[in-house]
Amino acid sequence: MYVCICRQVTDHQIRDICRGGSSNFTDIQAQTGIASECGKCGKLAQTIVKEFSKSGADSSAG
Repeated sequence: MYVCICRQVTDHQIRDICRGGSSNFTDIQAQTGIASECGKCGKLAQTIVKEFSKSGADSSAG
C-alpha cells in the first residue's frame, strides 16, 4: 500500500530499505523523501520502521 502519496512510497519499499540495513526513520526519510512534503505519512512510516526493527530483533534472538 502507498504510505506516502506525495512521493509514491509504499510500505514494501520502506521494508526493503530496512532489510538493506537502514534501521531508523531518518535513514528512510533521507532515501525516500517521505514526510518531506505534507507530512501526513510520517507517523505510519515511523510505525512500519519500528515494527520492522522489532521483528528483526526478535528473529535474531531466537
